[in-house]
Amino acid sequence: MPQPIPLKDHEKDALLVRSRALVGIVVVVLLIGVLVARMYYLQVVQFEHHSTLSENNRVHVQPIPPNRGLIFDRNGRVIADNRPSFSLTVTRERAGQDWRGVLDRVVEVLQLPAEERELFEKRVLQGRRPFEPVPIMYELTEEQIARIAVNQFRLPGIEVSAQLVRHYPQGPHFAHSVGYVGRINEKELQSLDPVNYSGTHHMGKTGIEKFYEDVLHGQVGYEEVETNARGRVLRVLKRTDPIPGKDLTLTLDLKLQEAAEAALGGRRGAIVALLPDSGEVVAMVSQPSFDPNLFVTGISFKAYGELRDSIDRPLYNRVLRGLYPPGSTIKPMMAIAGLDAGVITPTSRVYDPGYYQLPNVKHKYRNWNRGGDGPVDLEVAIMRSNDTYFYDMAHKLGVDRMHDYMTRFGLGQRVALDMNEETAGLMPSREWKRARYRQAWYPGETVILGIGQGYMQATPLQLAQATALMATRGKWIRPHLAKRIGDQPPVDPNPLPDIELRDPKFWDYSIRGMEQVLHGARGTARKVGDSAAYRIAGKSGTAQVVAIKQGERYDSGKLNERHRDHALFVAFAPVHDPQIAVAVMVENGESGSGVAAPVAKQVMDAWLLDENGQLKAEYAAPTTTDAKTP
Repeated sequence: MPQPIPLKDHEKDALLVRSRALVGIVVVVLLIGVLVARMYYLQVVQFEHHSTLSENNRVHVQPIPPNRGLIFDRNGRVIADNRPSFSLTVTRERAGQDWRGVLDRVVEVLQLPAEERELFEKRVLQGRRPFEPVPIMYELTEEQIARIAVNQFRLPGIEVSAQLVRHYPQGPHFAHSVGYVGRINEKELQSLDPVNYSGTHHMGKTGIEKFYEDVLHGQVGYEEVETNARGRVLRVLKRTDPIPGKDLTLTLDLKLQEAAEAALGGRRGAIVALLPDSGEVVAMVSQPSFDPNLFVTGISFKAYGELRDSIDRPLYNRVLRGLYPPGSTIKPMMAIAGLDAGVITPTSRVYDPGYYQLPNVKHKYRNWNRGGDGPVDLEVAIMRSNDTYFYDMAHKLGVDRMHDYMTRFGLGQRVALDMNEETAGLMPSREWKRARYRQAWYPGETVILGIGQGYMQATPLQLAQATALMATRGKWIRPHLAKRIGDQPPVDPNPLPDIELRDPKFWDYSIRGMEQVLHGARGTARKVGDSAAYRIAGKSGTAQVVAIKQGERYDSGKLNERHRDHALFVAFAPVHDPQIAVAVMVENGESGSGVAAPVAKQVMDAWLLDENGQLKAEYAAPTTTDAKTP
């Protein structure tokens, strides 16, 4: 018998439907609650954060770099200016995650060599903020600008911008004194003010550009701009103008600089000319030189390698960093030390047989004149550059007193006010040798120190300053390159004391000897003095490059050209009223009086003589007894 079919339980079905509906309602309510909670969190709790993010998508603060201050010579000729240049920039934030691919396409579009691609990436990674545009290429041509414009849709974050770039219209003339600017590297970023240097990609690297960086740079400005989704500026909402850097007027004179370079005649060497009464450096030559414009927008590896590896060392600043034994150029200063210390008098005589011997010592310290000069007093010793006289005086004076006096003349210390690349040189002492070599000081080292040999080393700038101190009779004014910073003259925060002597006449005795070097009948540089239209006080010198054994004679024919002696000459003129002091160093020139002295005279002629070759009226000797020297 078949089973009866059960009837449908409507009550049970209704209960199931209601339970399912209830679960569904609970789930919906929970989801709505989560959505409401999330909306509350975003709209209320994080309202300020997200409103700021939204505003930043629309409004950006862009830095406006200041214009770098200009640099002029003393007569208003431009030495460093700024000129417009089109550069290619990339903003990582706008280029997106594939910014390296964008760089690949830039290289492809502009048909650049592969090494440029590596340089581009290096520059991008040096960028301080991902939303700041970073220049990756300068000096774009019209064709390159057109190629970028046509392919702009393929190059997100890439823009062509116009900006001012440093330019040096005088080229190599002032490369070592003014220096140059270059791209800011990662190490320099750590010491710079990140706010004030926003948008600035260059800074002073050497010379005046580096020393006065804070003055030349100025203060950054800002503008708030509204942009679209692609970052294009729609309008400027607010602007704060930058404060441009101050202009610098230097003490250098372009015409004198050119005359000094011409006098050096393409030889390796250095020339410093300064005004004794003010410390103003009017010429500063280090040859060979280089074009600083190569460094502004980034020098190529090949070009830098040629400069760096050149045997002539064009990047080397011989004026400030070149260390040379001063040789006989310091004999007038040594004479001042001997007179003031009381170990000699103006009439003290030494008999010169052509050499000098210490008591109970067989070694002979040769005079340059092997035949000897016979009886020699102070004036003749300076005029003839007699080594024997100064050997004897140095032995009597002793190394300690020599160190004290020569230090007062600026040897062994930095003398410049605004040249931070200057090397201190070396004025040795007992303590120095003990610390450096752990050895005692020997009497023979004192003897050769008296003629500027041995451990003593000086820069051409220090020799020029020591000569200026002779001209001013001990008045200390630091050499400097800045004549005006904006409208203000530079100030020496640490002035050095003047050189005070027991008797001011000591200056006259030494200067008279320097004058006889050029105008005396037996002066070592009388040929140069005979052709001068004014009276010059000077002193020649030679600096040994390689040592000569005892008893041997110097023979330039047996030496490599670069192993020959350096030629030095220091001078000031006119003697009655010194207007210019000059130091000349000609590498491997051998003869101070024959090679360096004519160079010094040409520099002084360019400053002191008029167009007709006559001494300018303002420098003429007085007709009364007001002259400074008897």
